[in-house]
Amino acid sequence: MTIKKILIIQTAFLGDVILATPLIEKLKMFYPESSIDFLLRKGNEGLLKNHPKLRRVIIWDKHSGKYNSLSKITKDVRKEKYDVLVNLQRFASSGVITTASNAKMKIGFNKNPLSFSFTHKFPHVIDKKMHEVARNLSLVEHLTDDSFQRPVLYPSESDLAKVKQFKQTPYVCIAPASVWYTKQFPTEKWIELIDKLDPDKHIYLIGAPSDLDLCDEIREKSIHGSVTILAGELNLLESAALMKDAKMNYVNDSGPMHMASAVNAPVTAIYCSTVPDFGFGPLSDESKILQIEEQLPCRPCGLHGKKACPKGHFKCGYDINVDQVLV
Repeated sequence: MTIKKILIIQTAFLGDVILATPLIEKLKMFYPESSIDFLLRKGNEGLLKNHPKLRRVIIWDKHSGKYNSLSKITKDVRKEKYDVLVNLQRFASSGVITTASNAKMKIGFNKNPLSFSFTHKFPHVIDKKMHEVARNLSLVEHLTDDSFQRPVLYPSESDLAKVKQFKQTPYVCIAPASVWYTKQFPTEKWIELIDKLDPDKHIYLIGAPSDLDLCDEIREKSIHGSVTILAGELNLLESAALMKDAKMNYVNDSGPMHMASAVNAPVTAIYCSTVPDFGFGPLSDESKILQIEEQLPCRPCGLHGKKACPKGHFKCGYDINVDQVLV
Protein backbone atom coordinates (compact mmCIF):
# COMPACT_ATOMS: atom_id res chain seq x y z
CA MET A 1 0.00 0.00 0.00
CA THR A 2 1.35 3.41 -0.98
CA ILE A 3 0.97 5.97 1.81
CA LYS A 4 0.86 9.54 0.55
CA LYS A 5 -1.70 11.24 2.80
CA ILE A 6 -2.14 10.73 6.55
CA LEU A 7 -4.54 12.25 9.07
CA ILE A 8 -4.08 12.13 12.85
CA ILE A 9 -7.11 12.94 15.02
CA GLN A 10 -6.76 14.11 18.63
CA THR A 11 -9.44 16.58 19.72
CA ALA A 12 -9.03 16.31 23.50
CA PHE A 13 -7.02 18.58 25.78
CA LEU A 14 -3.68 20.33 25.39
CA GLY A 15 -1.63 17.52 26.89
CA ASP A 16 -3.34 14.91 24.73
CA VAL A 17 -2.29 16.76 21.58
CA ILE A 18 1.31 16.91 22.79
CA LEU A 19 1.25 13.18 23.55
CA ALA A 20 0.10 12.62 19.96
CA THR A 21 3.11 14.38 18.43
CA PRO A 22 5.32 11.25 18.53
CA LEU A 23 3.07 9.83 15.79
CA ILE A 24 3.93 12.77 13.56
CA GLU A 25 7.63 12.12 14.12
CA LYS A 26 7.41 8.37 13.62
CA LEU A 27 5.19 8.44 10.53
CA LYS A 28 7.28 11.14 8.87
CA MET A 29 10.41 9.12 9.59
CA PHE A 30 9.03 6.05 7.84
CA TYR A 31 7.08 7.87 5.14
CA PRO A 32 9.13 11.02 4.44
CA GLU A 33 7.31 11.79 1.18
CA SER A 34 3.87 11.65 2.77
CA SER A 35 1.71 14.65 3.67
CA ILE A 36 0.49 14.59 7.28
CA ASP A 37 -2.50 16.55 8.57
CA PHE A 38 -3.64 16.90 12.18
CA LEU A 39 -7.20 17.44 13.45
CA LEU A 40 -7.60 19.07 16.87
CA ARG A 41 -9.99 21.19 18.91
CA LYS A 42 -9.99 24.98 18.71
CA GLY A 43 -7.64 26.45 21.27
CA ASN A 44 -4.88 23.89 20.83
CA GLU A 45 -3.81 24.85 17.32
CA GLY A 46 -1.03 27.09 18.64
CA LEU A 47 0.90 23.99 19.67
CA LEU A 48 1.37 22.97 16.04
CA LYS A 49 1.77 26.38 14.45
CA ASN A 50 4.27 26.22 11.55
CA HIS A 51 5.05 22.61 12.41
CA PRO A 52 7.74 21.56 9.91
CA LYS A 53 6.36 18.04 9.46
CA LEU A 54 2.69 18.88 8.98
CA ARG A 55 0.94 19.98 5.81
CA ARG A 56 -2.20 21.22 7.51
CA VAL A 57 -3.86 21.64 10.90
CA ILE A 58 -7.65 21.18 10.88
CA ILE A 59 -9.48 22.99 13.69
CA TRP A 60 -12.76 21.80 15.17
CA ASP A 61 -14.60 24.45 17.19
CA LYS A 62 -16.55 22.34 19.66
CA HIS A 63 -18.13 25.34 21.38
CA SER A 64 -19.63 27.12 18.39
CA GLY A 65 -22.13 25.07 16.46
CA LYS A 66 -20.45 21.83 17.48
CA TYR A 67 -22.47 19.54 15.25
CA ASN A 68 -22.54 21.82 12.22
CA SER A 69 -18.79 22.14 12.57
CA LEU A 70 -18.50 18.37 12.92
CA SER A 71 -20.51 17.90 9.74
CA LYS A 72 -18.28 20.31 7.81
CA ILE A 73 -15.09 18.68 9.07
CA THR A 74 -16.40 15.23 8.27
CA LYS A 75 -17.10 16.31 4.69
CA ASP A 76 -13.68 17.95 4.48
CA VAL A 77 -11.94 14.79 5.68
CA ARG A 78 -13.95 12.65 3.32
CA LYS A 79 -12.89 14.76 0.32
CA GLU A 80 -9.22 14.34 1.18
CA LYS A 81 -9.32 10.55 0.69
CA TYR A 82 -6.52 9.84 3.13
CA ASP A 83 -4.50 6.68 2.76
CA VAL A 84 -4.19 6.37 6.53
CA LEU A 85 -6.38 7.90 9.26
CA VAL A 86 -5.21 7.46 12.86
CA ASN A 87 -7.88 8.28 15.45
CA LEU A 88 -6.50 8.64 18.99
CA GLN A 89 -9.85 9.66 20.46
CA ARG A 90 -12.12 7.15 22.17
CA PHE A 91 -15.35 9.12 21.78
CA ALA A 92 -18.15 8.86 19.24
CA SER A 93 -17.61 12.22 17.51
CA SER A 94 -14.16 11.24 16.27
CA GLY A 95 -15.58 7.85 15.37
CA VAL A 96 -18.12 9.56 13.11
CA ILE A 97 -15.33 11.37 11.26
CA THR A 98 -13.35 8.16 10.94
CA THR A 99 -16.30 6.05 9.84
CA ALA A 100 -17.46 8.58 7.23
CA SER A 101 -13.98 9.18 5.83
CA ASN A 102 -12.80 7.68 2.58
CA ALA A 103 -9.57 6.61 4.24
CA LYS A 104 -8.17 3.34 2.97
CA MET A 105 -6.86 2.44 6.42
CA LYS A 106 -8.84 3.53 9.49
CA ILE A 107 -6.92 2.98 12.72
CA GLY A 108 -8.08 3.55 16.29
CA PHE A 109 -8.70 2.17 19.76
CA ASN A 110 -11.36 -0.46 20.28
CA LYS A 111 -12.92 1.66 23.07
CA ASN A 112 -14.28 4.02 20.44
CA PRO A 113 -18.01 3.17 20.10
CA LEU A 114 -17.69 3.19 16.30
CA SER A 115 -14.53 1.10 16.19
CA PHE A 116 -16.48 -1.68 14.45
CA SER A 117 -16.03 0.37 11.28
CA PHE A 118 -12.25 0.70 11.63
CA THR A 119 -9.98 -1.45 9.50
CA HIS A 120 -7.50 -1.72 12.39
CA LYS A 121 -8.40 -1.41 16.08
CA PHE A 122 -6.28 -1.93 19.15
CA PRO A 123 -6.81 -2.07 22.92
CA HIS A 124 -6.23 0.95 25.14
CA VAL A 125 -5.19 -0.49 28.49
CA ILE A 126 -4.21 1.63 31.48
CA ASP A 127 -1.10 -0.24 32.61
CA LYS A 128 1.56 1.23 34.87
CA LYS A 129 4.21 -0.33 32.66
CA MET A 130 3.07 1.63 29.58
CA HIS A 131 3.11 5.37 28.99
CA GLU A 132 0.27 6.97 27.02
CA VAL A 133 2.78 7.80 24.29
CA ALA A 134 3.52 4.09 23.91
CA ARG A 135 -0.21 3.35 23.76
CA ASN A 136 -0.58 5.92 21.00
CA LEU A 137 2.43 4.61 19.09
CA SER A 138 1.03 1.08 19.27
CA LEU A 139 -1.61 2.16 16.74
CA VAL A 140 1.02 2.63 14.02
CA GLU A 141 3.52 -0.01 15.07
CA HIS A 142 2.48 -2.21 12.15
CA LEU A 143 3.33 0.67 9.81
CA THR A 144 6.57 1.72 11.54
CA ASP A 145 8.39 -0.09 14.35
CA ASP A 146 8.14 -0.62 18.11
CA SER A 147 10.71 1.99 19.17
CA PHE A 148 9.75 4.77 21.58
CA GLN A 149 9.55 8.39 20.45
CA ARG A 150 9.34 11.34 22.83
CA PRO A 151 6.85 14.19 22.17
CA VAL A 152 8.27 17.09 20.16
CA LEU A 153 7.21 20.72 19.80
CA TYR A 154 8.84 23.24 17.48
CA PRO A 155 9.09 26.79 18.87
CA SER A 156 10.00 29.14 16.03
CA GLU A 157 12.82 31.65 15.92
CA SER A 158 10.30 34.37 16.77
CA ASP A 159 9.09 32.34 19.78
CA LEU A 160 12.67 32.01 21.00
CA ALA A 161 13.31 35.72 20.41
CA LYS A 162 10.16 36.69 22.37
CA VAL A 163 11.36 34.95 25.55
CA LYS A 164 15.07 35.79 25.28
CA GLN A 165 14.54 38.86 27.45
CA PHE A 166 13.39 36.65 30.33
CA LYS A 167 16.50 34.47 30.26
CA GLN A 168 19.08 36.99 31.41
CA THR A 169 19.33 35.48 34.91
CA PRO A 170 18.70 31.95 36.29
CA TYR A 171 14.98 31.30 36.57
CA VAL A 172 12.25 28.83 37.46
CA CYS A 173 8.88 28.44 35.70
CA ILE A 174 5.70 27.54 37.54
CA ALA A 175 2.43 26.64 35.82
CA PRO A 176 0.04 26.69 38.79
CA ALA A 177 -3.33 26.08 37.14
CA SER A 178 -5.20 23.03 35.89
CA VAL A 179 -8.55 22.48 34.22
CA TRP A 180 -9.43 20.12 37.08
CA TYR A 181 -9.53 21.15 40.76
CA THR A 182 -8.15 17.86 42.09
CA LYS A 183 -5.20 17.99 39.71
CA GLN A 184 -4.21 21.48 40.85
CA PHE A 185 -1.75 21.95 43.69
CA PRO A 186 -3.52 24.16 46.29
CA THR A 187 -2.73 27.86 46.14
CA GLU A 188 -1.30 27.83 49.67
CA LYS A 189 1.06 25.01 48.72
CA TRP A 190 2.31 26.86 45.65
CA ILE A 191 3.08 29.85 47.86
CA GLU A 192 4.87 27.61 50.36
CA LEU A 193 6.97 26.11 47.59
CA ILE A 194 7.86 29.46 46.01
CA ASP A 195 8.87 30.94 49.35
CA LYS A 196 11.34 28.08 49.84
CA LEU A 197 12.96 28.44 46.42
CA ASP A 198 16.36 30.08 45.93
CA PRO A 199 15.85 33.87 46.29
CA ASP A 200 18.49 34.42 43.61
CA LYS A 201 16.35 32.68 40.99
CA HIS A 202 13.58 34.59 39.25
CA ILE A 203 10.12 32.97 39.30
CA TYR A 204 7.91 33.12 36.22
CA LEU A 205 4.24 32.19 36.59
CA ILE A 206 2.98 30.95 33.24
CA GLY A 207 -0.40 29.89 31.89
CA ALA A 208 -3.48 31.12 30.08
CA PRO A 209 -5.23 34.49 30.52
CA SER A 210 -7.82 32.65 32.63
CA ASP A 211 -5.08 31.85 35.16
CA LEU A 212 -4.35 35.50 35.97
CA ASP A 213 -6.39 35.68 39.17
CA LEU A 214 -4.65 32.61 40.55
CA CYS A 215 -1.22 33.98 39.61
CA ASP A 216 -2.04 37.38 41.13
CA GLU A 217 -2.99 35.74 44.43
CA ILE A 218 0.17 33.66 44.48
CA ARG A 219 2.40 36.65 43.78
CA GLU A 220 0.64 38.90 46.29
CA LYS A 221 0.92 36.38 49.13
CA SER A 222 4.44 35.15 48.39
CA ILE A 223 7.44 36.65 50.19
CA HIS A 224 9.81 35.67 47.36
CA GLY A 225 11.27 38.87 46.00
CA SER A 226 11.32 38.00 42.29
CA VAL A 227 8.00 36.75 40.96
CA THR A 228 6.77 37.82 37.52
CA ILE A 229 3.42 36.89 35.99
CA LEU A 230 3.62 35.87 32.33
CA ALA A 231 0.26 34.07 32.23
CA GLY A 232 -1.61 35.39 29.22
CA GLU A 233 1.52 37.12 27.90
CA LEU A 234 3.05 34.15 26.10
CA ASN A 235 1.50 31.81 23.54
CA LEU A 236 1.90 28.05 23.86
CA LEU A 237 5.14 27.72 21.90
CA GLU A 238 6.64 30.79 23.57
CA SER A 239 5.88 29.20 26.93
CA ALA A 240 7.57 25.99 25.80
CA ALA A 241 10.59 28.00 24.65
CA LEU A 242 10.82 29.65 28.07
CA MET A 243 10.47 26.34 29.91
CA LYS A 244 13.29 24.81 27.89
CA ASP A 245 16.06 26.78 29.61
CA ALA A 246 14.57 27.03 33.09
CA LYS A 247 16.54 25.61 36.01
CA MET A 248 13.32 23.81 36.89
CA ASN A 249 9.67 23.79 35.82
CA TYR A 250 7.09 23.06 38.51
CA VAL A 251 3.80 21.84 37.06
CA ASN A 252 0.63 19.93 37.85
CA ASP A 253 -0.32 16.66 36.17
CA SER A 254 -1.52 18.68 33.18
CA GLY A 255 -0.61 20.15 29.80
CA PRO A 256 2.50 22.13 30.87
CA MET A 257 4.09 18.91 32.12
CA HIS A 258 3.88 17.50 28.61
CA MET A 259 5.12 20.79 27.15
CA ALA A 260 8.25 20.36 29.26
CA SER A 261 8.67 16.80 27.98
CA ALA A 262 8.29 18.00 24.39
CA VAL A 263 11.29 20.36 24.71
CA ASN A 264 13.18 18.06 27.12
CA ALA A 265 13.09 20.67 29.87
CA PRO A 266 13.74 19.84 33.54
CA VAL A 267 10.44 19.29 35.28
CA THR A 268 8.94 18.50 38.66
CA ALA A 269 5.44 17.14 38.24
CA ILE A 270 3.06 17.42 41.18
CA TYR A 271 0.42 14.72 41.49
CA CYS A 272 -2.59 15.27 43.72
CA SER A 273 -5.59 13.03 42.98
CA THR A 274 -3.99 11.21 40.04
CA VAL A 275 -0.90 8.98 39.98
CA PRO A 276 2.04 8.52 37.58
CA ASP A 277 1.11 4.85 37.15
CA PHE A 278 -1.72 5.90 34.85
CA GLY A 279 0.96 6.43 32.20
CA PHE A 280 0.87 10.19 31.73
CA GLY A 281 4.09 11.03 33.54
CA PRO A 282 6.92 13.38 32.50
CA LEU A 283 9.39 12.18 29.87
CA SER A 284 12.17 14.76 30.19
CA ASP A 285 15.65 13.47 30.94
CA GLU A 286 15.53 15.40 34.22
CA SER A 287 12.16 14.57 35.78
CA LYS A 288 10.96 14.49 39.37
CA ILE A 289 7.64 13.46 40.89
CA LEU A 290 6.14 15.21 43.91
CA GLN A 291 3.20 13.51 45.61
CA ILE A 292 1.86 12.65 49.05
CA GLU A 293 4.01 10.12 50.92
CA GLU A 294 1.07 8.62 52.80
CA GLN A 295 -1.01 5.92 51.15
CA LEU A 296 -4.56 7.26 50.96
CA PRO A 297 -7.35 4.71 50.44
CA CYS A 298 -9.21 7.25 48.25
CA ARG A 299 -6.26 7.96 45.95
CA PRO A 300 -6.41 7.85 43.01
CA CYS A 301 -10.08 8.80 42.82
CA GLY A 302 -10.18 8.47 39.03
CA LEU A 303 -8.18 8.49 35.82
CA HIS A 304 -8.83 12.21 35.31
CA GLY A 305 -9.24 15.11 37.69
CA LYS A 306 -12.50 16.09 39.37
CA LYS A 307 -14.18 19.43 40.02
CA ALA A 308 -14.00 18.84 43.77
CA CYS A 309 -12.50 16.36 46.21
CA PRO A 310 -15.06 13.52 46.62
CA LYS A 311 -14.09 13.24 50.30
CA GLY A 312 -14.07 16.95 50.97
CA HIS A 313 -10.59 17.08 52.51
CA PHE A 314 -8.24 17.11 49.48
CA LYS A 315 -5.47 15.55 51.58
CA CYS A 316 -3.70 14.37 48.41
CA GLY A 317 -2.96 18.03 47.69
CA TYR A 318 -2.68 19.72 51.07
CA ASP A 319 -0.54 17.01 52.69
CA ILE A 320 2.22 16.99 50.07
CA ASN A 321 5.61 17.81 51.59
CA VAL A 322 7.30 20.36 49.31
CA ASP A 323 10.63 19.78 51.04
CA GLN A 324 10.90 16.54 49.03
CA VAL A 325 12.02 18.46 45.96
CA LEU A 326 14.18 21.03 47.71
CA VAL A 327 16.92 18.65 48.87
